[in-house]
Amino acid sequence: MKKIAVVILNWNGKELMNTFLPSVVQFSDLANIYIIDNASTDGSQEFIKEKFPTIAIIQNDGNFGFAKGYNIGLENIQEDYLALVNSDIEVTENWLQPIVDLFDTSIETCIIQPKILDYKRKSHFEYAGAAGGFIDKYGYPFCRGRIFDSIEEDNGQYNDESEIFWASGACFFIRNKTFKLLKGFDQDFFAHQEEIDLCWRAYNRDFKIKYTSKSVVYHVGGATLDASDPQKTFLNFRNSLAMLVKNLPINKLFVIIFSRMVLDALAFYKFIFSGKFAHGFAIIKAHYYFYVDLGHNFSKREKNFKSNYYKTKSIVYRHFASKIKVYTDLL
Repeated sequence: MKKIAVVILNWNGKELMNTFLPSVVQFSDLANIYIIDNASTDGSQEFIKEKFPTIAIIQNDGNFGFAKGYNIGLENIQEDYLALVNSDIEVTENWLQPIVDLFDTSIETCIIQPKILDYKRKSHFEYAGAAGGFIDKYGYPFCRGRIFDSIEEDNGQYNDESEIFWASGACFFIRNKTFKLLKGFDQDFFAHQEEIDLCWRAYNRDFKIKYTSKSVVYHVGGATLDASDPQKTFLNFRNSLAMLVKNLPINKLFVIIFSRMVLDALAFYKFIFSGKFAHGFAIIKAHYYFYVDLGHNFSKREKNFKSNYYKTKSIVYRHFASKIKVYTDLL
């Protein structure tokens, strides 16, 4: 059996697969390739069987989103290492070998992210992950190579191997036994930030998450749910709050949640004054569901919590007030 499984979640992504599967097939000799299909209605299954007959299809019976779709689809995959890859990712030659080598030689490393560059502008990092992710004290995510909407050009400044706090779900490598130990993604998230939550749970158990520049992929981004969609705003804000409840030490939880109320209110007014009313009301909706689900999310808390989870106190302040746009200026 091959050591690594490349697993792509699909929902009505026939055109994306037509564009991006050829690179995956060409450069993934080390892996078995699987498509988990979330009950597509665009003929995806027939297309894969005809054009890529070596790829195994795992059929889900509904559109379960990213989190539950992967959880169900991965149940019977046995390879030691999992590569969870978005359908809008172009991979490159030798993208898997550095990952396998790092897993093989670093036993404490359970999650790895490659360098993620922009498919449409290949000289620059891509929003969803860039060169590895972190969060601030209040749970707002940012990356080496991307702070909010400020995207860095790749000039080799992150050509390294380093520990990070979270790895992007766009191209997410994890040990199979770790995924199952952590019981996979939180299915209540549906999509967005479930990978950060999973990484945080891994971090609280002293597992290491790493980035390596030796593996490179290109990501389109926004192919499933565009940034202009208020549903994306809703999911990001709701899931971020749920993640805080699940993973923060109890002595920090209530102060930080209160602070987030204030910061999210500022985000609400920013959307409103920018004329993005649907996004502003998506924040209100996110907070409503956060309160509705508070007890349920609190019941998911585990036993181990760390206080030193954040890279900087407030990425919001440092970016918008101090005008920091480059990750290295945070240090």
